[in-house]
Order: sequence, then structure tokens, then C-alpha cells
Amino acid sequence: MTLQEIALYLGSEEITNTIEITGMNTLKNAVEGEISFLSDSKYEKELSQTKASAVILPASKAYLLPEGVVVLNSDEPYMSVAHLSKYFAKPIQSSEIAPLIGEGTHIYPSAHIENGAKIGTNCTIMSGVYVGSETVIGDDVILYPNVTIYRDCIIGNRVMIHAGTAIGSDGFGYAHTKMGEHVKLYQNGNVIIEDDVEIGANSTVDCAVFGSTIIKQGVKIDNLVQIGHNCIVGEHSILVSQSGLAGSTTLGRNVVMGGQSATAGHLSIAPFTTLAARSGVTKSIVNKGVYSGFPLMEHKLWLKMQAKLAKMLES
Repeated sequence: MTLQEIALYLGSEEITNTIEITGMNTLKNAVEGEISFLSDSKYEKELSQTKASAVILPASKAYLLPEGVVVLNSDEPYMSVAHLSKYFAKPIQSSEIAPLIGEGTHIYPSAHIENGAKIGTNCTIMSGVYVGSETVIGDDVILYPNVTIYRDCIIGNRVMIHAGTAIGSDGFGYAHTKMGEHVKLYQNGNVIIEDDVEIGANSTVDCAVFGSTIIKQGVKIDNLVQIGHNCIVGEHSILVSQSGLAGSTTLGRNVVMGGQSATAGHLSIAPFTTLAARSGVTKSIVNKGVYSGFPLMEHKLWLKMQAKLAKMLES
């Protein structure tokens, strides 16, 4: 789409610029030929450095953009991006090139590998597995029955993914109208899983809105774990059953999340932090330690509090 067509579609002020827009991206990562947006004031500092060709934002913030960046005025930038995102959504199948399968790889007859996919050597792809277009899978990978890998994902070497897990499914992203209707924000990123990762059964790792959701080297994920879009899970972290990360959360290396623990979105968790079972994290954790409860507190304090509550109940 050209900028002129985008402005017309969004009902923005008429512009004559006919530059071709090839994609959408964040203010920080956008390059020439891409369009970005500002819907949260905490990202205002990134406006002056953006390389995007155009930005959707309120007119009152336009002065913060570098010279030459086209302004598309919108009172509801997030809603505008949601409407626009479907025009940049990637097709399910986009390649006519047959899958490339490495030597020694065994693919069960009922597995389906889309065109454009590449699978390394000595892999085992079991019954009911789906591997999407343009996905790249490394060597010595095992995909157990009914694993689903959506398009564009990158899987490293010696990765093991257990039955029923979905990698690269859409993140939970919607803009909301004033009448309470929900407009889908299409997720156009991917998932990157680095070497030596193991993911348990029936877990989900959502693709990024833009860019990548990243599971770093050596991470171990239990069954029934949810990882939201644009999260980064640090090296050798452990996520135990039914734990969950809301979108854009970053875990440092060797973080341990106990069963049913969870984080809110857009948080950072310090390396070597342990979150006990059922912990609820609503703020970033700067100092490593062991934490428990909701509201979250140091584990030692939580234990003291539980002991005092028990004594109160006895009296």
C-alpha cells in the first residue's frame, strides 16, 4: 500500500506522498519503507530517533518526529493500527518452493510440512505435526505428535517439543471500540527458539506483534505454560506447569517460575530470580531473590506473614 492509500483508508488528512509501505513495526525497530505508531506516552522518547517513513499518532505529538517523517494524525492510534494490520498480515502459504529436508530426518506420514520450510538433519517429526511456511528447524530436533509450528518460526538445534504444543500462534491483541467491540490486531512477527530448549505438552508460545518472541538457549518449559507475544525468556530459565507471561515481559537468565505463577505485561525480571508457586508479579523485579505471594514480597517475609496469620486463627 502507498502512504496515500493508507491515509485515505484511515480517514486521516489527505496526503500526496505515494511512497510504498512494505510493513509495520515499532518506533524503535522501524526502517525506511515501514509505518509505525504511538499509542502510549512512555514511548514518546523513541519518536525523535525513529527511522520509520510514517507514524500514526495524535497531532499534538507530531512535533517530536524527525524531519521528513510523514505524520498520519489519529485520535485513536492503536485502533488505526489494528484496522491497518490486516493488510500486512502474511498469508498462511506464501512459497512454491518444496520443503527442504535434511539427511537422516524421519517424518511420519501424517505430518504436514508447508512449502518453503527447512528442516535440518537427524530430526524426528511425528504424527499430526504441522510445520508452517518459511519455518526453519535445526538439527536433532524432536517434534512429538500434534505439535504445531506456525509460519516464519525459527527452531534451533537439539530442541524437543512435546505433544500438542503450539509455537507461533497469534498473541492476544485487540483494540476496543467505544461500544465495547474488539478489533483484531494481526500479529505479524514470529517466534525464535534457540538451542537445547525443551517445551512440555500443551504449552503455547505466541508470535510477536512485530519482531520476535524469543526463548533463549537451554530454557526448560513444563506442560501447560503460556508465553505471550514479544516476551523474551532468558537463558536456562525454568517455567513450571501453568505459569504464564503476559506480553512483552522479559526474563533474565536462570529465572525460575513456580507452578501457576504469572507476570503482568511489559515487565522485566532480574536474572537468577525465583518466583514461588502462585506468585503474582505486577511490577518489574530489579534485584534477584526468592519471591512469593500476591501482592508479591520476599519469600522470607511471606513465610513470616503466614505464620502470624496461623497464630491469629488459633487465638
